[in-house]
Amino acid sequence: MQNTPMDKTILKEFLKAGYVYEKALFPTEQGTPQGGVISPILANHTLNGLDKLLNETYKRKYVGTGAKQKLIVPKVNLVRYADDLIITAPTQERAEHVKETIKKFMAVRGLQLSEEKTLITNIADGFDFLGWNFRKYKGKLLIKPSKKSQQNVMEKIRKVIDLCKARTQDELIGRLNPVIRGWLNYHQGTVASYVFARLNHELFKALWRWACRRHPKKGKRWIKARYWKTEGKSKWVFRDKLTLLQTYDTKIVRHIHLKLDMNPYINHDYFQFRKFKLLVNRNSGIRKPNAAKTGESSKNARLLEA
Repeated sequence: MQNTPMDKTILKEFLKAGYVYEKALFPTEQGTPQGGVISPILANHTLNGLDKLLNETYKRKYVGTGAKQKLIVPKVNLVRYADDLIITAPTQERAEHVKETIKKFMAVRGLQLSEEKTLITNIADGFDFLGWNFRKYKGKLLIKPSKKSQQNVMEKIRKVIDLCKARTQDELIGRLNPVIRGWLNYHQGTVASYVFARLNHELFKALWRWACRRHPKKGKRWIKARYWKTEGKSKWVFRDKLTLLQTYDTKIVRHIHLKLDMNPYINHDYFQFRKFKLLVNRNSGIRKPNAAKTGESSKNARLLEA
C-alpha cells in the first residue's frame, strides 16, 4: 500500500483543535492528547516506512554456489499497531542491531525510542502486547490474556460493585455485563479457558462480599438463595430479572485470518461471509446443539459447509 503524506494544514488544525467536555471548549497548545482519536493516525503516518527500511536493511540473500547454494533469511519481521510494535530477530545481537536501526529511523522524525518500554526478550520468557501475553511453552506458542489485563478488568469490576452498594441486583448486573462481555469478546480468540474460570472465581468472591455487606444479619444459606439461582447443572447463577454473564461458559473461538489480497470495497461477499462466520462461531457453543431445530440455523450450517 502506498503511503500518502498528510496535508500539513489539516494536521495543524488537528493539533490545535482542543476538545469539548460538558459543552466547554478546552484549547491545547501542546498537540494532540494521548488517547485522542487522531493520536493513532498520527503514529501510523509517522512510523510509515519502517517496514520498508527493515526489508531493505535485512535482505534475503543466497550464499554458496551450485548445489551448496542456500537462501539465508534474516528473520526480521515487524508487527505494528499505531505506536506499539514488535520486531522479531533470530539472535540477541541481531535484535540489538535492529534497535539501533529503529533509533536512527525515529531520530530523523524527531522521536526517541523509550528505553523503559523497550524490551529485548526471548520468546520462551514471553512478552505482553495489546493486552495479551505471547510465550512459547516447550516449543509451542500460546497467546493468553496478560496479567495486567486481568488485573485491570478486575479493578473495573470491583469499582462497579463498590459504586453499587445501595443499588438493586438488576442494576448491578446491568452495569457489570457490558464490562465482562467486552473483555471476554476481546480475549475470546486466545488460550483463555483457565483465565476465564479464574476471573469467574474472583468475580464470585467480590459479589459474595457485596451481598453479605447488604445483609449482615442474614445467614449464608439465605444470602445464597436470595441472589444465586439454579440454572441447569449450575447452582450458582447470579440472577434476578437479569442474569450475570458466566465467564467460564464463553466458548474459545480461533480468529479467522484475513486474506490480505482481498479489498473491502470490492470483495463484499468475502467480508460478509467472514463476518457471519465469526458471529456464528462465537455463538456456536450455545446454538450448535439446536442447529437442526430451525430452518434458519440449518441454512447457516449449510452455508458454512459450502
